[in-house]
Amino acid sequence: MGSLGALVKHPDDFYPLLKLKMAARHAEKQIPSEPHWAFCFSMLHKVSRSFALVIQQLDTKLRNAVCIFYLVLRALDTVEDDTSIATDVKVPILIDFYRHIYNCDWHFSCGTKNYKVLMDQFHLVSTAFLELEKGYQEAIEDITKRMGAGMAKFICKEVETVDDYDEYCHYVAGLVGLGLSKLFHAYGSEDLAPDSLSNSMGLFLQKTNIIRDYLEDINEIPKSRMFWPRQIWSKYVNKLEDLKYEENSAKGVQCLNDMVTNALIHVDDCLKYMSALHDNAIYRFCAIPQVMAIGTLALCYNNIEVFRGVVKMRRGLTAKVIDRTKTMADVYGAFYDFSCMLKAKVDNNDPNAQKTLSRLDSILKTCRNSGVLNKRKSYIIRNQSNYTPLLAVMLFIILAIILASMNPNWPNN
Repeated sequence: MGSLGALVKHPDDFYPLLKLKMAARHAEKQIPSEPHWAFCFSMLHKVSRSFALVIQQLDTKLRNAVCIFYLVLRALDTVEDDTSIATDVKVPILIDFYRHIYNCDWHFSCGTKNYKVLMDQFHLVSTAFLELEKGYQEAIEDITKRMGAGMAKFICKEVETVDDYDEYCHYVAGLVGLGLSKLFHAYGSEDLAPDSLSNSMGLFLQKTNIIRDYLEDINEIPKSRMFWPRQIWSKYVNKLEDLKYEENSAKGVQCLNDMVTNALIHVDDCLKYMSALHDNAIYRFCAIPQVMAIGTLALCYNNIEVFRGVVKMRRGLTAKVIDRTKTMADVYGAFYDFSCMLKAKVDNNDPNAQKTLSRLDSILKTCRNSGVLNKRKSYIIRNQSNYTPLLAVMLFIILAIILASMNPNWPNN
C-alpha cells in the first residue's frame, strides 16, 4: 500500500490507496472459473495490475475481448523484446504470430518471469481467443498481423528519424489504439473513431514509456534496445548510451526535454478522442492511462534521474488518478494540472523551451476552453504544510484501528 514515509508526506493518499487495494481484491475474486479464462485473467493481473483493474470494469463480452487482445499483444511484444532470440528466428515468429493465435497447440518459450509463463502457456490464451465472437476475433487478428509485420521491419531497421520514431510507435502502440476502437465499435456502444485520433492515443502512451524506460532499455542484456530517434539524440551526444554518463548530464537533460516536447504533440488528439466516448466504463478504461502518461511526463521533464534509475508516479498519486478519473472534467483538470507542473519546470535557456511552452500553452488553452476546470479536484496542492500534521495524525489513528481490529483479541460484538 506504499511506504509509510510516503503516506506521512502525502496522508491524503491513504483513502485512494485503500480503495485501490479493495478494488484489486474484488477484481481477483471476479476471475472466471474455466481454466483457460482463469489463466488469462490471473496473468493479466500479474503483467499489468493497474490495467487489469480498469479492464474488469468493462461489460463481460468486451472485458473478455480486451483481456485477450492485451495478452496476445503482450506475448507478441515479449518476442520482440527478448534480445537473446536470433533475428532469423524472431522475424518469422513476429510475421506469423497472427496465425499462431488460432493454434491451441502453439507456444514459444522466451521472456522472463511472468512473461515466460505467458509464452509457455500461450495455448490457453488461444483457447480463450477462439471463444470470442467473430467480430472481436477479426479485429484482434488484423491488428496482430499488422503489428507483427511492423515489429519485424524494425528488428532489421534502426530508428533514425522522427518519422521512423512515429512509424515504430504506430506499429507497437498506435495499432493498439486502432484495435481498441474496433473492439469498442464491435461492442456497439461507440462510433468508430478516426484512425488518426486512435493512433495518437497509442503514440502518447508509447512515447511516454520509451522516455521513462531509457535506462532499462539501454542496459538490456545481451543487446541494448534503442528507440530514441537519432535525429533527436544526435544533436546532444555521439552515441545514445552516452546520455546515461554523468559528464553528459546537461546535454542528457536537454535531449530528454526534446523527447518530452515531441510527445506533447499528441495531447490534443487524445483529448478529442476521449471527449467523444459515450460508455463510462470504456471512457475510464481509456482515460486513466492517458492521465498517468501526462503525469509521468511532468515527472520526467528536466529530470536527470531518468538516466540514473526509475522515474514513476508514486503509488498514492496513481491511486488518486484511478479514483478521480470519471468524467471529461476530471481529465481536463488532470491534464491542466500536470501541464502546469511541467510548465513550471521549463528553463528558458533550454534549446527547446519555446517549442515546449507553445505546446503546453495549447494544452492549457484546450483545457480552459472546456469550461469545466472548476468541477474537479486539483492535483496541485498548495499550502500543504497547513494541514499535513492533522492528516498525518488522522492517518495514524486509522492505521491503529485497522491493526487493532486484525488482532485476534479484538473484542467481538
